[in-house]
Amino acid sequence: MLPISPRADSTVLIYLDNSVLNRPFDDQRQPRIWLETLSFSLVLTLIEAAEAKLIRSPIHDLENSRNPFVPRRQWVEKCLRLAEQRVALCESIKTRASALGRAGIGALDALHVACAEAASAERFLTCDDRVIRRYSGRMTVQNPVTFTTTLT
Repeated sequence: MLPISPRADSTVLIYLDNSVLNRPFDDQRQPRIWLETLSFSLVLTLIEAAEAKLIRSPIHDLENSRNPFVPRRQWVEKCLRLAEQRVALCESIKTRASALGRAGIGALDALHVACAEAASAERFLTCDDRVIRRYSGRMTVQNPVTFTTTLT
């Protein structure tokens, strides 16, 4: 059901940035946002069915702690509890994030991407078009809609 994965157990390692995790709280009257929310819902279903594995990083927690809206923070925390894999922040991640920043990716986004790479994520899902355009590396970086519409 999932795109071809090099992992023997056929699950795909996914890193969701906070833009995806918070998408259900955005204006659902906008078609793009609505589609991204539906796709995120499908991704959560895949994670809960153990067909995908979620990666969590300290950057998720940092960014979520800055959210002034309690229901959103609680929702994101609940989603992140589904993560089977955690990545710890280290110097090599900071160094990679700095390089990504020089390529035009914002500081927090660069840390998310560097954490995902360090955890060997196969897919990095974001609603941020700039990250998708500017990333070059070994992961597939895509919008949740693109990810779900390419499932085989």
